[in-house]
Amino acid sequence: MTGTTNRLIKEKSPYLLQHAYNPVDWYPWGNKAFEKAQKEDRPLFLSIGYSTCHWCHMMAHESFEDGAVAALINRAFVPVKVDREERPDLDNVYMAVCHMLTGSGGWPLTIIMTPDRRPFFAGTYIPKETGFGRTGLIDLIPKIESIWRERRSDVLDTADQIAAALKEMDSSIIPGPDPDASVLEKAYNELAGRYDRAHGGFGDAPKFPSPHNIMFLLRYWRRTAKGDALKMSERTIRSIRQGGIFDHIGLGLHRYSTDSKWLVPHFEKMLYDQAILALASLETFQATGNTLFSQTAREIFTYVMRDMTSPDGGFYSAEDADSEGQEGRFYLWEKSEIQEVLGGEDAEIFCRLFGIEKAGNFRDEATGRMTRQNILHMTKDLSMISQELGIDRAFLQERIRLMRQKLFNRRELRVRPARDDKVLTDWNGLMIAALARGAQVLEDTPCLDAAVSAAGFIISRMLGPGNRLLHRYRNGDAAVPANLDDYAFLIWGLIELYEASFDAAYLKTALDLNEVMLELFSDNDRGGLFFTAKDAEELPVRKRETYDGAVPSGNSVAMLNLLRLARMTGRAGLEERAFKIGRAFSGQIMQMPSAYTFFLCAVDFAIGPSYDVVIAGESKGKDTMGMVAALRRRFIPNKTVIIHPTEAHAPMIEPLSGFVKDYATIDNRATAYVCINRACSAPTVDVPKMLENLGIE
Repeated sequence: MTGTTNRLIKEKSPYLLQHAYNPVDWYPWGNKAFEKAQKEDRPLFLSIGYSTCHWCHMMAHESFEDGAVAALINRAFVPVKVDREERPDLDNVYMAVCHMLTGSGGWPLTIIMTPDRRPFFAGTYIPKETGFGRTGLIDLIPKIESIWRERRSDVLDTADQIAAALKEMDSSIIPGPDPDASVLEKAYNELAGRYDRAHGGFGDAPKFPSPHNIMFLLRYWRRTAKGDALKMSERTIRSIRQGGIFDHIGLGLHRYSTDSKWLVPHFEKMLYDQAILALASLETFQATGNTLFSQTAREIFTYVMRDMTSPDGGFYSAEDADSEGQEGRFYLWEKSEIQEVLGGEDAEIFCRLFGIEKAGNFRDEATGRMTRQNILHMTKDLSMISQELGIDRAFLQERIRLMRQKLFNRRELRVRPARDDKVLTDWNGLMIAALARGAQVLEDTPCLDAAVSAAGFIISRMLGPGNRLLHRYRNGDAAVPANLDDYAFLIWGLIELYEASFDAAYLKTALDLNEVMLELFSDNDRGGLFFTAKDAEELPVRKRETYDGAVPSGNSVAMLNLLRLARMTGRAGLEERAFKIGRAFSGQIMQMPSAYTFFLCAVDFAIGPSYDVVIAGESKGKDTMGMVAALRRRFIPNKTVIIHPTEAHAPMIEPLSGFVKDYATIDNRATAYVCINRACSAPTVDVPKMLENLGIE
């Protein structure tokens, strides 16, 4: 880029840097912008987006790079840019305003507010010119400018009403008694009612993966033995894996499908989507034994470790949907290019398996015409193709793997989409949890190594004095005070990492961070946890998030963490804190429980049965690892596993979990102590007996 820069050139956020050469006189969020607005008596024009957002790019190209629009914005407002991934606290509050005023939301988010930061106008993407029922910025800005000058009292009244409504939103969260199994039943029925029996998933287009729905359904299936819950889980992940939403060449998951068939994705890739789908796939593999699901997790991990891992071990945030000015260009294929790369019979087989047509299956967004470009998607199961062709399935699978590698090599010659290389603590916590679980279920050392490396990065670079976390790291700079999700998600990752490695240092760090989290974020009056810390920047409202949207809420994850940590340490007070979170939101959740499916995973654990296993033995002994492996192969979601290592004098686990001191081996053999809902069986050295004590055949 060339030309004059604005203040954003000094920022670290890739999204803000994308706008550093705009003629708009952008300020980053901060006192300088607010002071200027107060001094000059101008409203603030707040624009919130993120670096891989397609419509954020469109609004930037149309308007923020346009001199005429920039002149209008600079004259009427003090313009402020915010990266919603860097400042989710701001995004949460002002997105709530947008939903309140317009009935919907999304990015880019546009907020107009008074110099004292009280919003009075909200919108999402706003075109440059007026047309098709949408007012363009060219016409909108002078109108707002006029209203600000001539009808100031109306503006301030609106701002007051919005501020009051924001505070009322949080106070309207309904507490109630401890949730019981009826809420699980209601959530299941709601999901079953929305389930797409033709294509998997829930609801119509646009269709999001929402893997925590799968995680809930798997627990419900295990609790009730209702086969439909398992079938919905299997079909949904299978459809996602075979659809265009999955990158069949470079692997990994796109953000969502614009249609109901999982064919046409919005092509950006987000780290959190990779993590949660991998977790759901691993659990589905444990429940079914079907290697399609373990392979899905492996492929996601391959993508993340290859393309989304920094040299220091942290995980990057996202990859863009656009390249060379076109959404999806990097991922689309013309049939002629497939034929050129693969040739002859291989090209014919590949096109047959992945739905490649000469006319293409991808339409131009503006004209609606076919483009000759194709989104790869599996139209048939590999077994079906092998039968039709009379080719051995294993041989065909290897042949297709080689074809995909050739196409991957060709695709690597294209211009890659931009990558957002900031490291976020919360999303890294999710990926650490997924990789650590993958290390357990897949018996995969590289997964464990990647999780250990990422945890080491976060702890060494983003954990400060008093165990206070920071939210964002980029180019050597760690900044932005951490929010609830940062603590809750990282604690989740550390718990999984303990159960993958049995290194008690991870459990200790999880407990230390959990203590800080409860101190900083607890709502001591109403229960639950605030999204922002008690000493964070003051905003129009301090929200308590419970909705399990693109990612689970911090309250949902924290509740499950507390239950697990309570069982792993014997600290009953942690369990009571979990119950308080459940009661704080139970009334609200009962209204539509399917919107809180990860929260219900915690409720499922709290209701029980839950399982606690302590294995006394040499930590790396063959008999100890044999017991651990038997547990990891089964889907036993509500369990904790601790190893009491007999080779160490005063092992580190004892101060953390004091009750394990008396757990000893029998005849110097690894010995399993199994408790269900705190009722304990006699210790055993026999793996089948251990499983029998767990109620597993």
